[in-house]
Amino acid sequence: MSRTLLVRIGTAALVAVGAWVAYTQNQQPPAPLAISKIGGDLYVIAVSQGVGGGNVAVYPTEEGVILVDDMFDRNHYEILSLVKTLTDKPIRYVLNTHQHDDHAGGNALMLPFAQVIAHQNVRANMVRLNQPGLPRLTFSDEMEVNLGGKEVRARHYGRGHTGGDAVMYFPAERAVHTGDLFLTYPPAPFIDYANGGSALEWTATLDEVLQLDFDVAIPGHGPVSNKEGVRKFRNDFEAMRTRIRGLVRGGKGKDEVVKTLVEEYHWAAQGLALQQVDAFIAELKQ
Repeated sequence: MSRTLLVRIGTAALVAVGAWVAYTQNQQPPAPLAISKIGGDLYVIAVSQGVGGGNVAVYPTEEGVILVDDMFDRNHYEILSLVKTLTDKPIRYVLNTHQHDDHAGGNALMLPFAQVIAHQNVRANMVRLNQPGLPRLTFSDEMEVNLGGKEVRARHYGRGHTGGDAVMYFPAERAVHTGDLFLTYPPAPFIDYANGGSALEWTATLDEVLQLDFDVAIPGHGPVSNKEGVRKFRNDFEAMRTRIRGLVRGGKGKDEVVKTLVEEYHWAAQGLALQQVDAFIAELKQ
């Protein structure tokens, strides 16, 4: 990759991460949350309306509770209250799918009583950003958490939304939590180049996820879906990327790319997804 290309990606990525920080710090007031049963012993806490923190998976066991993600810090006490409607056992583990505040912003408040676990790139990103709530336990490719006779497998398959994305697999429930590698709302993917994201590698990462034996898919945001939903998202992402790559390699400029993303793929004109278009274009020129 040329020095010029690296500079272009880096500059655009800094703009994107700045927008992300502003977004995660200015969502007021917190949206109300609701808890619902997915099946078996697996539950999800999600915003009941509007836009807010990412979906939280709740897995109660006889020895304590395993959470996947913990939203913003302002959601902490409501999350604890909803977990208590299921069990009086303490939260023992929190597994982060990635480091964004809407998924890992509650880490600092969890650390006094729970182990926080994430991919090693998540911790590195958080250290670089001076983000509170650093995970005490990290892994490179995979890690298993066993508690009260139940198991959750954390897997890092590669880059996509960030460079530290982890998918959490619940084998007994035939379910996954994908973090923001898969979304059902909003539909536009946010490629966080400043923290290792990649549009070119995203679909290959999802191909690995699709090798898992699961029926239920908890997305980073939006209603719970299934394996076919993940496959459709992956295929739609590839089609979008191919279309935009054709425009870029055909000499079309940023204005035409933005117009296509908004009109054909319904990316919000003022949304976060468009904030990384410069870096997106630079990567597609490789």
